Amino acid sequence: MISALWNGYSGLNAFEKALNVESNNSTNVNTIGHKADDIRFEDMMYQYGYGMGTNIDSISKVMTQGNLKLTNNTYDVAIEGKGYFMVSDRKTNETFYTRAGNFYMAEDGLLQSQNGMKVLGLTPQSNSVVSSNSAKTQFDETLTNSVVSKTISNDNFLQTINARATNYNTTAVNKGLSGEGYKTKSAQIADIEALIADYKSKIDLYSSTSTAIPSPSTSQITNIDMSTSMNQLVGENDFIKIKINNEDVIQFFDTNIETTLKKLSDKISDIKGLSSSINTTTGMLTINSLIPAKEVLIKDAQINENYLSTTNLQEAKLGSGIGLVNSSREALKSALEFSNAELLDITSTLSLVGQESLSVNEIQLKLANLNLSKNTFGTIEINDGVIFLKDGDNKFIVGKLQTAHFTNEQGLDPQGDNIYQTTAESGRAFYAGKLNKLVSSSLELSTSNLGNSLTNLLVYQKAFEANSKSITTSDEMLKTAIELKK
Repeated sequence: MISALWNGYSGLNAFEKALNVESNNSTNVNTIGHKADDIRFEDMMYQYGYGMGTNIDSISKVMTQGNLKLTNNTYDVAIEGKGYFMVSDRKTNETFYTRAGNFYMAEDGLLQSQNGMKVLGLTPQSNSVVSSNSAKTQFDETLTNSVVSKTISNDNFLQTINARATNYNTTAVNKGLSGEGYKTKSAQIADIEALIADYKSKIDLYSSTSTAIPSPSTSQITNIDMSTSMNQLVGENDFIKIKINNEDVIQFFDTNIETTLKKLSDKISDIKGLSSSINTTTGMLTINSLIPAKEVLIKDAQINENYLSTTNLQEAKLGSGIGLVNSSREALKSALEFSNAELLDITSTLSLVGQESLSVNEIQLKLANLNLSKNTFGTIEINDGVIFLKDGDNKFIVGKLQTAHFTNEQGLDPQGDNIYQTTAESGRAFYAGKLNKLVSSSLELSTSNLGNSLTNLLVYQKAFEANSKSITTSDEMLKTAIELKK
């Protein structure tokens, strides 16, 4: 009978804990990323062939995948698969782990969890800036013309290339000396627009060959030697004719040989993508392609009926990798500066090499703090854990969420606030990027099941009542035995 009292007491103690565990599950049924607790019992020692009560064997987290809910909040991210987000305490910088991806931007611009911890991930190692104005390193209101915004990705890095220009349509004016690369305003604008199209095309090509060894592009340079026949330009019916890209460029004799040669050169310079200069003393005409790697068909150069020697001093070559992008950008920059305009190009590169080491940083979300734009706030976009900030037509990469997994998830120590801490039992954190998918604008729901919790609460309640009854029954029997002894 004394044993029955202790048995009942052990039951009361065990089922009180069970009620606490299950009530905690039911109260966290709507907690983002919560993992339900599972309580298990064990019987106690046996004596004289029968058991001596019950005890709690273990209380462990149910580390199963929770259902995902679409929230349409651009800051929300859910983990589908194994792994935990990495966060750090602002005061101690200690790292913790969580499945709750309901993030937001803190006042200082850092990506933050709901409990005030900094969200950790990879960040760009460098921002490469190419600017016509050394004092201008971030986009501002003067850069009114969008040039390009492109995202490049491969196994080694993620990269965004963004470029803007000042309004070349208003700054371009007729410029240069006749016969020495003279350009009209309209020709300059046409050149710039052709070079912008070329820059976009080269970046598109680079996006599919981004790991290639870089080599620069070259532009075609062609010489036409007029020295042997230019003395035939003496009358109004005398002419120079050159076929360029299957179009005839003709200049009739005007005033004198020098004027005639200069006017021919100016006509060629007025062709989109070309620049021409003439040495009126030697009669050497040089035609430069302003667009790197673009082949220009130049043939059938003649003065009257005499054909002239045409030689390509430099052939057009495409180049490879980032080299062809750099060459195209430099050509565009030069054309803009010739038209009294400016180019600003910002290339942000986030390295993926060695990301398995989980070397992570805080993630800044204010464009001004990142020296990308004077417009402080951009629109956040998260795609498979990669974080972008959009500013008008431009999109910048600013980070990539990292996830970690553990050999023994059950060994993690719950700290409350949906965070866990490593222990000797859990082991160290490992890179989990290949074990999961990060789902944007979604959250993982709790693994608590209200139906199971309510059923278990009823079972534990009845078990508690039954153990209470065993104590009262044992007490009554002891009373009866004591009365009999009297």
